[in-house]
Amino acid sequence: MAAERPIPVYTDLTKVFGNLGTSLNHVERWKDLATEFENRFGKKPAYIVRAPGRVNLIGEHIDYALFGVFPAAIERDILIACARRDLTSSVVSQPEVHHLPGSVIADNLHAKYSRQVFAPAPKDPSLPGIDENQIKGEGWHLDIDTKELRWENYIKAGYHGVLDYLFSNKLLTNEQPVAVDLLVAGTVPAGSGLSSSAALIVASSLAFLAINGKLDHHVANINSTIHQITKGELVKLAIASEKRVGVNTGGMDQAASVISDPSSALYISFYPKLAASPVPLPSNALFVCANSLVVSDKAVTAKHRYNLRVVETLVGARILGTKLGLVLGATEKITFREVVGRLAHEEEGQELSVEKLQESLEAVIKSVDVLKPRDHRDASDEAEAQLGLTMEEMIHETGLPRDVFHDIYLSWVDVEATHFQIYKRAKHVLSESLRVLHFRKICLDASSSSSTSVPQLLGELMNASQASCASFFECSCPELDLLTQLAREAGAYGSRLTGAGWGGCIVSLVAEDKVESFIGQLKENYPPYRKLNEEELAEVIFATKPSSGACVYKFT
Repeated sequence: MAAERPIPVYTDLTKVFGNLGTSLNHVERWKDLATEFENRFGKKPAYIVRAPGRVNLIGEHIDYALFGVFPAAIERDILIACARRDLTSSVVSQPEVHHLPGSVIADNLHAKYSRQVFAPAPKDPSLPGIDENQIKGEGWHLDIDTKELRWENYIKAGYHGVLDYLFSNKLLTNEQPVAVDLLVAGTVPAGSGLSSSAALIVASSLAFLAINGKLDHHVANINSTIHQITKGELVKLAIASEKRVGVNTGGMDQAASVISDPSSALYISFYPKLAASPVPLPSNALFVCANSLVVSDKAVTAKHRYNLRVVETLVGARILGTKLGLVLGATEKITFREVVGRLAHEEEGQELSVEKLQESLEAVIKSVDVLKPRDHRDASDEAEAQLGLTMEEMIHETGLPRDVFHDIYLSWVDVEATHFQIYKRAKHVLSESLRVLHFRKICLDASSSSSTSVPQLLGELMNASQASCASFFECSCPELDLLTQLAREAGAYGSRLTGAGWGGCIVSLVAEDKVESFIGQLKENYPPYRKLNEEELAEVIFATKPSSGACVYKFT
C-alpha cells in the first residue's frame, strides 16, 4: 500500500518529479532557493523538502465523515531549504532564543513575511492548565496563538508534532532536537483552496524530521516502537499538527500532499484505516485551476464555517443512525461512513467492497429526509430556506443529556450558529460520497476503453458537486458561482469549487486542445482578472498535471 511506504529521500532532482522534462521546469527555482539560503545563513542547505498543494477533483467536505475522496497533487508546492545550526558552547547564561537547543530561525522568500525566531521547551508537568489561546503538546511547550493568523504558526505546528511524536519519551535523556535554520518558498497561493496550509505543515514536519536525522534510519517514536517513518504516519502527524492552528481537518489535504502519484489522481479512503490507490485520469483532458481571488482562511473563519460544518456533520450522523435503528454507545461519536457501513452489516475493522458501499449509500440517501424538522418534511429542496435546528432541538434529536452532548461534540471545538443545518449537511455528504464512487468507476472503466464520452460524464458529476456545495453545504460564494458558470460557458466539461470553499479556487475539466482558448476566455470574462497583468494572471489560472507527493532532496 502507498501509505506504508517510507518517505522518499532523493539525491537526484529528476526523481523528485518523476521525469526529466518536468524537473527541468523547476530546477532553476530549486537552485535559486539554495543560493538565497546560503546568502542569508552563510552555509549551504543540507536538505530541500517539498510538499505539493492539491486539487480535489471531487469529494468535498466528506473526509471527516470518513468517506473516500478523489484529489490529485499539483505541481505548485511549498519548498523549505534547511540546515542544522551549530550552537556556540560559550553561551552559558540567559542565552538569546536562537542559542537554545532546538531553536528555529525561520525566513520566508516572500517579503511580506518577516523572520521569526522561536524555541521549544520541555513542558513542566507542574505548570498550570493550558491557556485557551495557546496549544501546548503533551511533552513540549511551544506557543501558537490560534486567534491570530501568522505564517509561522504552521511551521510551529509541524515542529510541535515532530517533538511530541519523537522526543517526548526522551526528555530525561541527553537527546534533544537540534537547532535549525529554515528558508520557505511557496507557489501555492494562500487561501485559494489548493491546500497551502497543509502543504506548509507537511513540509515543515519533513524539514524537522530530516534535520534531526529521523528519515535516514529506523527510529523510536513516543511508544518506543522501532521502525521507519512511513507516508501514512506523516499524514497522521500532519493532521494532528493542523489541529494546533485551530482547524479540525479530515485528512484529505495531507494525504494528497504526501501520498500522490505523478501519473494519477488518488482515491483516498479513511475507514477502517487510511488507504490510497492511484486511479488513471483520461488522457484527452486536463484540469485547470482558477483562483476566485476571494481569500478564505480556515483558521480565521472556522467557528462559523469549517469547524461548524464538522460539528453539524458529526451530529447529523448520530441523529440519522438513531432514526434508522442503530444502537449507539452512550458517548459514541459515529460518522456517516460508519452509519452506512453498519446498516450494511459491515464487520468492525473490515471494509465494504466499493460495490456494496455504493449500494448501501443509495439506500441511506433515500432515508435522509428523516433529518428534516417535522414541520418541513414535505418541503421540496427548493423551498428549504430554513431547515435548521436550534441548539436545544439538536441536542434533543440526539437523545443525549446536554452535558454529554457538549463533551462529545463541543468541548474540543469552537463553533457559532443560531441554527444547525443537519439535514442539508447530510444531504450533501451522502450524495457527494456517491458521486466520488461514480467518478472513480468512470475513470477505471475508461482505462480499458476508448470512450469519448468519459470527460462529459465526469463533468456532469463535477457540476452536480458544485450545485450541492452551493445549496446543501453552503460553502460556495457568489464569486465561485460566477466563475464556475463562466468556465462552463468557456467550454469546460464540468467545473466546481475545490478545497474548503467560501473563496479560493475552482477546478475545471477541459479538453486538452481547448485549454489555451478556455483560459483566455476566463481571463477576459471574469471581472477581477481584468485588473491583472500577464504575470499575475499566470499565478491565478493554470493547467496542471498530477504531481508526485512530498519528498526530501538531500545535498551530497
